[in-house]
Amino acid sequence: MAEAHQAVAFQFTITPEGIDLRLSYQALSQIYLSGLRSWKKRISRMRNRVIKGVYPASPSSWLFVVIAILATMYMRSDPSMGLIAKIQEHLPVSCIQRTPYLLVQGQTMLSVLVFSTLLWLSLILTLRFCLKLLLSYHRWMFEQHGHISTTTKVWVTLVRLLSGRKPLLYSYQTSLPCLPVPPIKDTLERYLESVRPLLSGPGFQRMTVLAAQFENSLGNRLQRYLKLKALWATNYVSDWWEEYIYLRGRGPIMVNSNYYGMDFLYVTPTPIQAARAGNTITALLLYRRKVNSEQLTPVSPATMFCISLSTCVSSPDVLQHWQDSEFVTVYHRGRYFRLWVYKAGRLLSPREIEYQIQRILDDPSPPGPGEDRLGALTAGDRVPWCAVRKQYFSSGVNKRSLDCIERAAFFVTLDDEEQGMMGEDPVGNLDRYAKSLLHGKCYDRWFDKSFSVVVYKNGKNGLNAEHSWADAPTVAHLWEFTLATDAFQLGYTEDGHCKGEVERSLPPPQRLTWDIPEQVSISLSVAQALADDVDCHVFPFRDFGKGRIKKLKISPDAFIQLALQLAYYRDRKTFCLTYEASMTRLFREGRTETVRSCSNEGCAFVKAVESGEGPEHCRRLFRLAAEKHQNLYRLAMTGSGIDRHLFCLYVVSKYLGVESPFLTEVLSEPWRLSTSQTPVQQLELFDMKNHPDFISLGGGFGPVADDGYGVSYIIVGEDMINYHVSCKHSFSETDSHRFGAQISRALLDLLSVLTPAKTENSQAQDKKQQ
Repeated sequence: MAEAHQAVAFQFTITPEGIDLRLSYQALSQIYLSGLRSWKKRISRMRNRVIKGVYPASPSSWLFVVIAILATMYMRSDPSMGLIAKIQEHLPVSCIQRTPYLLVQGQTMLSVLVFSTLLWLSLILTLRFCLKLLLSYHRWMFEQHGHISTTTKVWVTLVRLLSGRKPLLYSYQTSLPCLPVPPIKDTLERYLESVRPLLSGPGFQRMTVLAAQFENSLGNRLQRYLKLKALWATNYVSDWWEEYIYLRGRGPIMVNSNYYGMDFLYVTPTPIQAARAGNTITALLLYRRKVNSEQLTPVSPATMFCISLSTCVSSPDVLQHWQDSEFVTVYHRGRYFRLWVYKAGRLLSPREIEYQIQRILDDPSPPGPGEDRLGALTAGDRVPWCAVRKQYFSSGVNKRSLDCIERAAFFVTLDDEEQGMMGEDPVGNLDRYAKSLLHGKCYDRWFDKSFSVVVYKNGKNGLNAEHSWADAPTVAHLWEFTLATDAFQLGYTEDGHCKGEVERSLPPPQRLTWDIPEQVSISLSVAQALADDVDCHVFPFRDFGKGRIKKLKISPDAFIQLALQLAYYRDRKTFCLTYEASMTRLFREGRTETVRSCSNEGCAFVKAVESGEGPEHCRRLFRLAAEKHQNLYRLAMTGSGIDRHLFCLYVVSKYLGVESPFLTEVLSEPWRLSTSQTPVQQLELFDMKNHPDFISLGGGFGPVADDGYGVSYIIVGEDMINYHVSCKHSFSETDSHRFGAQISRALLDLLSVLTPAKTENSQAQDKKQQ
């Protein structure tokens, strides 16, 4: 209620006796505390900027350099080789001449300080340059497990020495190398290799000719422009990728772009909806506090809050970022509320937030005309939303309420449904749970928001995330912290309520008001048709996990990707262009790159398995295919991928106004199998031995192609892999449940192929041991 308090803090009226001045000391006190908190944050951020600015050195190292220079001069040695004397000559002479000795000493000290500071800054730049060179070394990724070269061992030692003991979240930013532009010849060769198993002989020959013509004519010209951008920009891909892939898209972002994250599979910490919301909101705000203070270890990109897509007519959407929002927006039964989560600079306790959420749940007021369907504007096509926003939301009550949503820390939906793996149909309920998080009712999420937290009636939760501002590993890092903090740190009382005390004088959440246009129904019909077409299937694979795979000395990701290739071949009787997302966080502002998982070696292995080749021959082909996949993944992570390079060449060609048949065909190829692994990044937060039921379900996304599948998977612990499969009902040849069954079968078949049959002697030894 800070805004309301500021409005009534100072009031006056003019009377015949003079001016009647009235002050609200409580409001003034809150204003004072708010300002004090703001200055504390500014000082903290300034301190962090200084620490990051001198990294990998520390601010205290400046004093060490000064003392070392003074000690050396005390020994009557000049470490500056005359530079201190030169500096002293150019210092202004004081007009005070009565103490010449002190004047000379002061000038000498000042000269030493100037020289020491310049030397210190030079050392920082040198250390930073050396660290950047070290971080540009990526050969360690290509070495075999257990066979580390001497060069890599020396590299690890040097990186540890230069990295400091306690880096802040953004300490490495200036030391990360820029993403390199691969040679165009290498990219084209890798591209042709990736499409070889997908094209017939004449088709591959035609594509080879197109690639050669492109390289010898237009390609080198576009490459020069791209190298010029790489010299100037910190990352030659990320800004164009964000703009053209996400912000310029005019189709719905619901299903097509947004993705979701799920709650624990077996456990719901509390069945009380308001309590679960209280702990979840608190955990998210605690994570934001760690981001703002940069207390997170720099192993993943930081999560940003208060982000919304802002739309405007005839131009791309715009990312808007507001810092330090002290409220969240809550949706319940068609009504929107602003919930303040801070009071006088203090974060409300989980129990107080639960109390406020319960007040929203108990509010009997009905939604205004059209208010309940308002969120559909963010779910439909972007052009109508742009037009409606400009016409109806640029002023007045609608603008004020829209600002409350967009400036909120995040969006919260209190859903009246019950979700999770429960009841007599756990499989079907998991599928409905996924669909609910992916699109809901198409109007009860705010899809433009950085993320919308959904808390269901039975205490289950989840989130829906907008894609342009962050990729899935960033949001997964946030969600892991949230789930772990909720369950293991904040906890609940025996009766399922949040812990802590309640200050019942808290002002109630504020109801937002609207004047809703009729165009909402148009967006809702588009979104509803899209949502109804999505077919989702979520299933935990429990027969084995990465523990069993690692015993075979195989990369779990390579194993899973080859199983997906086998499953797709069995499902559609052919191979397809396969997308697997990999991170490029080894480089500054890196986002993602594509691993083309359908390789010649992988196709050869699948065909050998399907044709009934001998187990030894299949195992040899599998090893080659797995090694090939790992190499492709490493190339993508180290800046030698295919698709981002070709994408940027295509953007340059559009800027130059030239057409390339080769690039046009490459960029129009459909990804009929789009895959992504959700990595578990913070294993230390979860105790799988003492709490084995607290297993994350991970998250998923919609299909990329109308006739394809979207597959997300998370490797949980040693004995489980959770899968999320999506496709569209409108294409009769795809079915998420059928493909899920094909995946399970392929995983089991791969394991049987790779596990050698036991001999009679080994079987006898096993019986003796038993």
